[in-house]
Amino acid sequence: MTHPEIPGTTLFDGQQAMRGYALNKMCYSFNEAVNRQAFLQDEDAYCAKYSLNPQQREAIRERNVLKLIAAGGNVYYLAKFAGIFGLDVQDIGAQQTGMSKDAFKAMLVEQGKQ
Repeated sequence: MTHPEIPGTTLFDGQQAMRGYALNKMCYSFNEAVNRQAFLQDEDAYCAKYSLNPQQREAIRERNVLKLIAAGGNVYYLAKFAGIFGLDVQDIGAQQTGMSKDAFKAMLVEQGKQ
């Protein structure tokens, strides 16, 4: 569900939490190195183990944070998924805003000066 007052923003409410339960549970499993390795060895089998739906699976394949959020992902759990690929919070912010990482970092610096 997109928040009506903030265009393009997905509201993480109870409905989204239920929708994203399997995805968030899988991402939480990445706290353990053995699970990160299992995902990297056989991504499809690992996603199947958590019964991800087609929308979630597509977003995982594309490494698309906005689609993962739309599919019920919680950004705190998605950060664990992004970490597998060496992505940090600035990479995620850049993807969410449609900016390059350098442009996103420059924007943060400018905002910090205000």
